[in-house]
Amino acid sequence: MRLIPLSLTIIVAFVGIHARADEPLDYIRDIRPILAKHCYECHGPEKQKAGLRLDSVAAAKAGGNSGAAFVSGKAGESLLIAAVLGNGDVTRMPEDRPPLVADEIERLKRWIDQGAIAPADDSPVATKTATSRHWAFQPLANPAVPSVSQPAWVRNPIDAFVLARLDREMPSLPPSPEADRAMLARRLSLDLTGLLPSPAEVEAFLADTSPDAYERLVDRLLDSPRFGEKWARHWLDQARYADSNGYTIDSGRSIWKYRDWVIDSLNRDLPFDEFAVAQLAGDMLPGATIDQVVATGFHRNTLRNEEGGTDAEQFRIESVADRVSTTATVFLGLTIGCARCHDHKYDPLSQRDYYRFFALLNNADEPTLPVPTMQQSKEEPALLADIGQVEKRLAEVESNAGTRQQDWERKLTDEARAALPAPVRQALAVAADERNEEQKKIVSAEFRTVDPELVPLAAVLKDLQARKKQLDARVTSTLVMKERPEQRETYIHIRGDFLRRGAKVEPGVPEVLRTFEGGEKVASRLDLARWLVDSRNPLTSRVTVNRIWQQYFGQGLVETDNDFGTQGSLPSHPELLDWLARHFMFDCGWRMKALHRLIVTSATYRQSSAYRADVVQRDPANRMLARMPRLRLDAETIRDIALSAAGLVGCELGGPGVYPPQPEGIYRFTQQAKFWKESTGDDRFRRGLYVFFWRSSPYPFLMTFDAPDANTTCTRRARSNTPLQALTLANDRVFVESAQALAARVLNEAPSAADAERIGYLFRICFARAPTGSEAGRLADLLNRERTAFAASPADAQRVAGAFTPAQIPPQEAAAWTALARVAINLDEFITKE
Repeated sequence: MRLIPLSLTIIVAFVGIHARADEPLDYIRDIRPILAKHCYECHGPEKQKAGLRLDSVAAAKAGGNSGAAFVSGKAGESLLIAAVLGNGDVTRMPEDRPPLVADEIERLKRWIDQGAIAPADDSPVATKTATSRHWAFQPLANPAVPSVSQPAWVRNPIDAFVLARLDREMPSLPPSPEADRAMLARRLSLDLTGLLPSPAEVEAFLADTSPDAYERLVDRLLDSPRFGEKWARHWLDQARYADSNGYTIDSGRSIWKYRDWVIDSLNRDLPFDEFAVAQLAGDMLPGATIDQVVATGFHRNTLRNEEGGTDAEQFRIESVADRVSTTATVFLGLTIGCARCHDHKYDPLSQRDYYRFFALLNNADEPTLPVPTMQQSKEEPALLADIGQVEKRLAEVESNAGTRQQDWERKLTDEARAALPAPVRQALAVAADERNEEQKKIVSAEFRTVDPELVPLAAVLKDLQARKKQLDARVTSTLVMKERPEQRETYIHIRGDFLRRGAKVEPGVPEVLRTFEGGEKVASRLDLARWLVDSRNPLTSRVTVNRIWQQYFGQGLVETDNDFGTQGSLPSHPELLDWLARHFMFDCGWRMKALHRLIVTSATYRQSSAYRADVVQRDPANRMLARMPRLRLDAETIRDIALSAAGLVGCELGGPGVYPPQPEGIYRFTQQAKFWKESTGDDRFRRGLYVFFWRSSPYPFLMTFDAPDANTTCTRRARSNTPLQALTLANDRVFVESAQALAARVLNEAPSAADAERIGYLFRICFARAPTGSEAGRLADLLNRERTAFAASPADAQRVAGAFTPAQIPPQEAAAWTALARVAINLDEFITKE
């Protein structure tokens, strides 16, 4: 073999390379092996991170969330090249693996610059439709009501499902006995109306021996207008309702008409499907009524940033993002907001899914809707007619004025001109035939104030316009949604940054939820609303019945009520959950009161809440429901029952927010001092639902007892136990006044003036039961000690007794009973649903 010099070999190889540089690269031979080696694992037919496929040229050109993978003929502008190089703010690909070698990168560049020629049979493998075996995404089951060991205990199907699980898993753990009737009356009243039952109502129930006495009590409470107030509070938590705009300026807003719409809808038992559709898209319904438009305030409860120098589009986008997360959480129980910046880490929800859902809510304007009262509606047309007549008469007089205005202008002295307002002087400086329309109006308006024939009419007109302005100022308004006539374009936001647009997307629901006919057709906000309550949607009814169940039992059948995804908890009673969801839709016709009635008439609900060591040992979280849980009441309910016990709570439904007493200095730490003129009369004692809620500085009592901040949706309140709560119950002005009024009520209403009778009446008001012998004895001892102390200090007695003291009762006696009333409303039992 003849040896060739090494230098010649190198020269030949070098010439060979350059000889091939201009030759077209072959996709199958030169490019696909590179992509298969480095890219298919994350961007192939089985998996498409960021929505990108690279197993065909067509798929790569279609691109993913960030747009097309390459631009034919322009390697320098192609995302694929930026990614393999890690240029700019593009993460180097592949992640967590060795990078491409220089020759592979060079081949990709050359192929793109040569036009990225695809093979003739470049068809991507069909991708599988997004599916999931996760229980929450499956169609509702239709379970049969099970047979149980103690059929006599079962009052309705709920009990059969609960008892069946106890039979199966803990046969030696029987359900608790039924609570005593007085406790049931108090429990029902608190759960259905958020107020205490009166002693007379409890006594009437105890005296009713008819077989359906309990059911008739349930029906009376469901029919009470107080029902809507109680259950509106839970919905308004989810709607993140507040009376101010949020952020640091946090100015007030008028949206209480939406709150009142919720109360009214619950009271008249509007079916949940209509309730939901009106709030999400009432403005888009054919022939939408004012009420249906007012309902769209649900999504106007978003925060609004009023700081100077902010980007309006940025905060509009933030509002839409909040609406996306809220809609998914409230109706679907999904954390879709986690997919705003990247594919969901746990659930089958892609970033593209998120922005398709975003597009459904991205096409609404945010107007303010005047909602005049009936009287205001009558006043305005007459006032406008009067204004029109005066303006018409003025125009007639002006048209017949001849040269009077010209004469007036000519006779104006320099001194008179100097005394005129600047806009008038500037208009007069322009020749009459050269003035524009605005200048003509300015001069004409000034002439009306001096011309003898025009002055009387111009005074009349000014008065009418002032009255119109006053009327407009009095007209209530509310915040609503209104669909735009032209669709906004929606793009994927790279890493959630609205300034970095990725691929354009069309409106739609997540792929994994397009599992029933109709999912493909969701293209507008109204379509979305109707899709959410479609009877074939497996989530909305499950989520809704679970939340209602949660309010009664402290936790849902699915404990993670806001996460039905793969990281959420499994249902404790899956068959019961699906049975309730189907029953709610098909048997109840989405009517919420029927569902409430079913739950509270069950034996499960009517169980005693007494402590059981066997239950605590074997089922400490009470997931098997072998007893009724004891639950501390919500913040508003605690305040309401104090006012209820005192006989002070207001009965008026709806209306603007009120301003009950609160500690001084609350607004020292807010950017702007907030309006808080302490309410008087009945407004002072209205229910907590109506307390004006400033987001930056909420009514302190509510926050002390774990009310949400209304910045984001809240589907389940926390229940804490802090020393501040005890101090508040003892010293807050609302509770001091309630104790004073409760003492006066006991002194006025008790069956007799005997101390024992009065102590018994105090207990029946607060706890719907008589005191035990020990309780009565301790309170009697305290009463005598307080009488002695206040007799020695008349000034203190007068101060403690307060303005509610009955005329015939000495201050020291009223003060002593006020001390007992304070003890009663500070007991754990008072603020607890037994």
